[in-house]
Amino acid sequence: LVTTARAAEVSVADFPSIQAALDAHPNKLIFVPAGDHLITEKIRIRGERAGLYGPGRIIQQNLEHPIIEIESATQAEIRDVTLTRPPERQVTDKEGIVAIRCQDLVIDNVKVIDNQSRAGTISIRESKDSRVSRCLVRNYMRITVDDRTGSKDWGYAFNCTDGSGISVSYSTGTVIEGNRIVETNLLPTPEIKAAHKLGDWIKKNSVKGLIVSQQAWDAGYTDNWQQGSGIVVTAPKVSHSTRISGNHIENAAQGIDIHCDHVIVSNNIVMNSFMGMKAMHGSRNVLISGNQLIKNCLWAIGLMPGAGSDAENRDGGSIIANNIISDFGQGHAAWIWGKERSAFKFEKGQQPDDPPLTDVLVTGNVLHNFGEPSYSYAVVIEGGPNTPQGLRFTGNQFKPGTQGVSNRPLNEE
Repeated sequence: LVTTARAAEVSVADFPSIQAALDAHPNKLIFVPAGDHLITEKIRIRGERAGLYGPGRIIQQNLEHPIIEIESATQAEIRDVTLTRPPERQVTDKEGIVAIRCQDLVIDNVKVIDNQSRAGTISIRESKDSRVSRCLVRNYMRITVDDRTGSKDWGYAFNCTDGSGISVSYSTGTVIEGNRIVETNLLPTPEIKAAHKLGDWIKKNSVKGLIVSQQAWDAGYTDNWQQGSGIVVTAPKVSHSTRISGNHIENAAQGIDIHCDHVIVSNNIVMNSFMGMKAMHGSRNVLISGNQLIKNCLWAIGLMPGAGSDAENRDGGSIIANNIISDFGQGHAAWIWGKERSAFKFEKGQQPDDPPLTDVLVTGNVLHNFGEPSYSYAVVIEGGPNTPQGLRFTGNQFKPGTQGVSNRPLNEE
């Protein structure tokens, strides 16, 4: 049986290129043998049941192309391969893998290393029932400019680090499980900040952005120069039914960033990130349970409305349960924020007309630090006309910050 299977195997070794093998055998999985396979154009995968598998390493030498592009494919698979770029061509604007308008896509046990881009290293768009599992994404961030001058809300551009490990948008039924997403190059040190003038504004509109404070506008500087996420699922009103489970995320800007509905975020480890996780812009029915959030710096878990929230796209109806937050405020970015931080953050929204965050159960969580706390409050609930409503706290163990457990009395049972 093994001999017969091997005889039927189609290998890229028998063709001039990986693309030639795919083109000669449409709707078939192609074997990529061990060794380095250099490419200068993106690998294009289309059709049904097409894809690549094997121990080979594919090296993209062209900065203007992603490594693999999967478009309008059904049941496509990428398994076991390693994707990377040569040392002098690792900083790019392109993805490692980009999948568009796919159904039942599987990306499993793939390594994407040194694809340093502000685009999602593994990026899925407008797709249904995709699975990304057991993959390694390492060193995916780059130095760049976040230009918000086209937005009346912001109106400025600034130097930053940016990049996301796994990015999903306009997609439903996505499963993201058991992946490792780790950044080791662009850690938020004072030396990197100084070398690249991170946070400094390089452009500013004549009129102040609507949601920018006057103090920040006058200073021409922003603290949140770490942009991007380990995992981001976005496109409010479209993306839903997402499961994010059992992933390990280390040294991200935002560990997990949710802008969608009916989401399960469970059993993940997020450590040493600017934020552990947040859900906003109309995120409804988000279950956040059983996560380990270690050494995160500004907040560990945050829920709030955002510019994408409106009367038809509200935030709330969510549960935060049985998470352990440890050594909060002690990560690499702690020096940026001082003690003006909280493990749990429930905000009033970015714009005055944002509907309030409503109906959230916070239960069975533990906030645990040895020694003196590195935060003001365990919980911060913003006030104002659209302050969060219907928050209920039960059975939590919160170690007080320097100013107490919460900035407002908690509705407890």
